[in-house]
Amino acid sequence: MTFQPAVQPLQPASENAWCFAFVEGQLLLPLQPEGEVPALRPVMPAPLLPEAQSRHYLGRCEALDCWALRLPAVPSGWRAMPLRAAMMAFPPTLMALAGRAAQVLEWDRAHRFCGVCGTPTELVAHERARRCPACGHTAYPRLSPSMMALVWREGELLLARGPHFAKGMYSALAGFVEPGESIEDCVHREVAEEVGVQVTDLRYYGSQSWPFPHSLMIAYTARWVAGDIVPQEGEIEHAAWFPIDALPGVPPRFSISGHLIRDTVEALSAGSLR
Repeated sequence: MTFQPAVQPLQPASENAWCFAFVEGQLLLPLQPEGEVPALRPVMPAPLLPEAQSRHYLGRCEALDCWALRLPAVPSGWRAMPLRAAMMAFPPTLMALAGRAAQVLEWDRAHRFCGVCGTPTELVAHERARRCPACGHTAYPRLSPSMMALVWREGELLLARGPHFAKGMYSALAGFVEPGESIEDCVHREVAEEVGVQVTDLRYYGSQSWPFPHSLMIAYTARWVAGDIVPQEGEIEHAAWFPIDALPGVPPRFSISGHLIRDTVEALSAGSLR
């Protein structure tokens, strides 16, 4: 599946459309005609679009227009599902589109009024922006960069869990970048703050847009060099070294943390990470 981003609808409009519609933060999926099982292709007839309280064009995927919509209620024939659960079932392109739609709608909701003078803002036609007609302040969709660091030493991974994690679930360390900080500076600071250890040999792994609500996760591996684990009070419920052949529950592969952990285990097992 290929996606072509755009701000304004392309011509001619497609007869049907990918509609990533949300009601109270949950994604709508169409019901199958024969029952209550949601389909995983959120395509609806384009004439339904005017029912949206807010709508934004995203581009085209598989020759179909793509829209982000906010609706006042769940329409007949549709079912609301938590975004995370829906994204886990989507193929990568639709997963990314659902996340894009959620972030665009959150930006639109949060910038209805100018943050400088309080005047109602207006959508800009030629770009993804809301502009204040009084003072000219322009608000673009903003991302919050966040580092993720998987700390390792020979045969082991340092995994931690926060108070909000599902029971038995552990993951890599993560934290938001502060003003004036590089991603690498953030890795060293957050690892030291959260678990009290020092690391070296940072290796970039990859990144993932994370629409909860608007983060960009930037993942690294980092080799432990010194220090004993001291969990940060209030942030880390438990942290420990786990043998790579005896890991606790970890996130699924739909998230970058799930990929990072599993791929690092494979690299350590093969001896390619030293």
